[in-house]
Amino acid sequence: MTDSRGNDFQDKIYKLEACCGAARAGVITTAHGPILTPVFMPVGTQATVKTLTPADLESMDVEIVLANTYHLFLRPGHELVRRAGGLQEFMGWHRPVLTDSGGYQVFSLLDLSKITEEGVRFQSHLDGSYHMFTPESVMEVQAALGADIIMAFDECVPYPAEEKYVQLAAERTVRWAQRCRSHLAALEPERRPSWPQYLFGIVQGGMFEHIRRWSARRTEELDLPGYAVGGLSVGEPKEMMYGMLEHVLEYLPAGKPRYLMGVGYPEDLVAAVGRGVDMFDCVVPTRLGRNGSVFTAAGRVSVKNAAYKDDFRPLDETCDCYVCRNFTRAYIRHLINAGEILGIRLSSHHNLHFMVGLMRAMRRAIVDGTFDQWSREFYNKYDPGSR
Repeated sequence: MTDSRGNDFQDKIYKLEACCGAARAGVITTAHGPILTPVFMPVGTQATVKTLTPADLESMDVEIVLANTYHLFLRPGHELVRRAGGLQEFMGWHRPVLTDSGGYQVFSLLDLSKITEEGVRFQSHLDGSYHMFTPESVMEVQAALGADIIMAFDECVPYPAEEKYVQLAAERTVRWAQRCRSHLAALEPERRPSWPQYLFGIVQGGMFEHIRRWSARRTEELDLPGYAVGGLSVGEPKEMMYGMLEHVLEYLPAGKPRYLMGVGYPEDLVAAVGRGVDMFDCVVPTRLGRNGSVFTAAGRVSVKNAAYKDDFRPLDETCDCYVCRNFTRAYIRHLINAGEILGIRLSSHHNLHFMVGLMRAMRRAIVDGTFDQWSREFYNKYDPGSR
């Protein structure tokens, strides 16, 4: 099946280069450059990764960022972004971009939303105005934004949720994915960017294995370029998340990218890569950074704590990022406690550098065939608690 520009939805954009157990190393090919996997995608909700410039991201070798359809639809509007030449031109970032569908945001505003088979009518959190997202309109918005990878519109259920509701939401998500695929293929050339956009389907099903299995099989039948696992890390115990993830991945094709949505703590990334995930996104690194919490090889450090007032070591003595080469814990603590923007900029920079380095280290271990040993050493050193 081809779209209006002759782009084949079944083009193989992913090349699997190495495996070590279930862990995978590969490359995703896009018009704006290759993406080496496993990969972590910083979240640029409003077409910016908070406090950081595109040059900052490039300096730490970030390969792809995520932007948010819901927020950009409301402000500044997708048609303005289209006139700017797409997100890359608008935000001065010329590497790949992924846009989410906005589904998570509108469903997180359930008090302001009404779900029907047609789509979701929701009220803007900015000004109270009413809008409608349908699978078709979400494809049109993401086409205007011009991202390389775009997501099907899905219904994300909370945890816990009743089985009947989860089943109905999973079935609706598959029907919406079919509508997304059809509408994207039918969009007129002038409403599409000049480069290919790859549509990923999303597997839902809450914490019910049989629903997840059904959702994975039906979504895989759409033969899309890639697949995401949604509706995890929504409050369930971590072991439940890991078990559900393992179950879903059994039913997704090995020759296409697998994306675990909204997961971003280092210990979870290592666990998920070990189970066969290729792509991740999360606000955690920058959100923690803005709150004075930083990742180190030994675990998280809350640099705002009084214990670091006279600590003239770098944030992480094993790190070679710009921040750790030039600044101390004491200085960054001072900046954050004084309300200086530079403080949260430096902590956010370090956290994203840490995440990129973590993914790069896992990729090397997979290629070298030592991932199991590497992951054991990681967990022996890393304390997920905050100090």
